[in-house]
Parts: sequence; structure tokens; C-alpha cells
Amino acid sequence: MPESRVLTVAFVPGVTPGKWIRRWEDRMPQCPLLASPVSEADQVAVLHRGEAEIGFVRLPVDRTGLNVIPLYAEIPVVVAPKDHEIAVFDEVPVTELAAEYLLQDPDLFPEWRDISDQIRDGARKPLPAMDSLEAALDLVEAGLGILILPMSVARQFSRRSLRSRPVTGVVEPQIGLAWLEGNMDPVIEEFIGVVRGRTAQSSRQPSVQAAQDAAPKKIRGGVSGKGAADRSGKGSKKTTTAAGGSAVRGAKGAGRGAKTSGGKTKGHASKRGRR
Repeated sequence: MPESRVLTVAFVPGVTPGKWIRRWEDRMPQCPLLASPVSEADQVAVLHRGEAEIGFVRLPVDRTGLNVIPLYAEIPVVVAPKDHEIAVFDEVPVTELAAEYLLQDPDLFPEWRDISDQIRDGARKPLPAMDSLEAALDLVEAGLGILILPMSVARQFSRRSLRSRPVTGVVEPQIGLAWLEGNMDPVIEEFIGVVRGRTAQSSRQPSVQAAQDAAPKKIRGGVSGKGAADRSGKGSKKTTTAAGGSAVRGAKGAGRGAKTSGGKTKGHASKRGRR
């Protein structure tokens, strides 16, 4: 891994990258991380422009020229003025929003688009000019329509004049990691592993692989020198001892046999003498 390197990371509203940044700083102090917020409208462009090397993006995105991996799903909520009837619900089925004016591209929420009263009747008006999420929330606050947002975003931009409730029946938004296609930088791979929860000892982390490659290799197969001589000597000693033991036992056996034979001869002679 490089000794000096700055990793640039972008993140969209609703993403709180603090825990991953802390893990990175603990594991890779030689590679400082610079994290910058970015709007959803610019989340892919900053990667192509080289302003960030990797980004937390809100899916779906145009994947042309990018590697993208999904991380987690978010809870969708509907945002409306505080006196709106959604305030009485714990959860709002999307079917209850058919008569509402959605201040977003209907194609982003096909489940709502397909049941919208205004779209069915051909009475939907063009979207007003909105250059930011804050501008869209201003229109909601004025009672001109509703928004469907990830819960994390609604909380980040919460206002006392607005209410939000989970909405069911629409696809859950997702957060993913994106970086330029073909970029195999080990620093980026290391960061991906940190975000995906790999431990500092995981063999899939480039830093661990580099440490393993740099470690001295163990000699496989037979051994030579003192170790082999020691084992050879120990084997010879055992063999000699075993052989010597057999010889001693054989000599002792022969001695006992001779003693016994001598005893019997003496006994016979004594009996003849008494007669």
C-alpha cells in the first residue's frame, strides 16, 4: 500500500459516512480520507470529472463507465404539510396518494404513476422550476404538492412545518458504492472492504494480501543440517539400544541355562556318593 495517499470520497444527502471514515483512519493512517457531500444530480458527474474517486450514490444511476455495488435499502416516506391527512397514519399506502400532485418525475415512482388520477385524466401540470431539494420542500410547505423521499433525507431536511410518514407499495431506494470502471487501485479496494464490513485481518483485503506477500516464505519438504542430524542420531541411538538390549537378554538367558545344568549334575553326584 502507498505510504502517502489521499482518498477522495463523495456522498449524497442521507448518507452518514462517519463510521466508515473512523474505521479507515484506524486501519489506514498513512492514507488520509477526504469526504465531500454532493447532490444526487451531481453524484455520478463528480466521479467522471475526477473530483471524487469513489462515491456513495443513491440508486438507480447511469452505470455507463462505472462499477456499482449496492449496499443497503432505505425506507421511503411521503412528505406533506403538517396539517395534511397523512399525519393520522402510521404508514401510508401509495394508493392513498392517487389524488396528490407529486413534485417529482412520475417515472421515478411507477407505482404512483400508474394510479395517479391526474395522469389518468391527462390533467397533470408540468413540474415547477426546482433547482434544489430545499426549493422542492418550499413548494411542499406552500401546499403545492408532496414528495416521496428516503427517510434519511427527510430527517436531514426536516422542518417543523412538514410531516413525513413511511409509504408502502413503492420500491425501496438503495444506497450503493460507485467508482470508475477499470480502476483497480488497491486503496479503493481496501475502502470497499471497510464499507462492506471486512475485518482488518480479512484475507480479501489488499493490505493483508500485501503483508502476506512480504512475509518470509517457509521451506517446505525435508530439512537439512542440525535438525536432520539430530533426528538421524536419535534414530540410531534407539536402534543401538534395542539391539544391545536383545544381546544382554540373550546372554542372561544363556547364563541361567548353564547354572541350572550345573546344579543338576552336582545333585546326581551327591546321591551316588551316599549310596
